[in-house]
Amino acid sequence: MKPLRIALTKGRLEDSTVGLLEKIGCDCSAVRNKGRKLILPVGDGMEVVLAKAADVITYVEYGVCDLGVVGKDTILEKGGSFYEVLDLGFGRCRFALAGPKNVDFFSGYSAKTIATKYPRVARNYFESKAMDVRIIRIEGSVELAPLLGLADAIVDLVETGTTLRENGLAVIETICDVSARLIVNAASMKLRKTEIETLTGRMEQFIHRSSSREREEKIC
Repeated sequence: MKPLRIALTKGRLEDSTVGLLEKIGCDCSAVRNKGRKLILPVGDGMEVVLAKAADVITYVEYGVCDLGVVGKDTILEKGGSFYEVLDLGFGRCRFALAGPKNVDFFSGYSAKTIATKYPRVARNYFESKAMDVRIIRIEGSVELAPLLGLADAIVDLVETGTTLRENGLAVIETICDVSARLIVNAASMKLRKTEIETLTGRMEQFIHRSSSREREEKIC
C-alpha cells in the first residue's frame, strides 16, 4: 500500500508539525535533514510533502495528498472541499480589525475603506455586520494603508500586537481566533479511514495530555 501522504505548510507550522509527529512516535529524521527535497518519508508508512499554505489545501482537495496541516487563516480565506478534523493547538494568533488609535471606526455615515491581505475574511466579517465597505487587497505590510491615508482600517492577523502599537494602530475588534488545523481529503477519509483515524487519534491524545498538563502547571 502506498504511504499515507501529508502536506505540510513550510516554515513555522512545518517545525511545529514535525515536532508533534516526533512526539507521537514518528521517525522524522529525513525531514530534519531534508536539504532541498520536498517529498520525504516519515517512518515506513507515511511521507510528507512540503508546500506553501494555499497549495496544501489544493493538494488535499484534489487528493494527491491524503491529509494536510494548514492555518485556519488560509482555510477561511481560500475555502475548499475537505474535512477539517483537528485543531493542532499551535500557530495561534487571531484575525482582527485594527485602525488608528483613539478613532471611532464605527462612527459616521460614509462608507469605510479596508485594506487587507484577506479580502474574503474581511468581506464576510463586514457582511455579518451588514456594513457596506470598500476592500483593497494589499500584499505587503498592510499597516501602511491607514498610515498613508489609503484605508480607514485593516483586517489582518495579529499575534502580539507589537507591529500595530509601533505604528500607532490598535485592535478595534477581534474577528476570530486562528491556529493550525489538520485537514483530510474526502475520498481518503473513506478509503483509508483506519489509518487516518489511528493517526489523528494519537495526535488528539497527545494534544489533550499537553493541554491538561499546561492547565495543571498554571494552577500550581
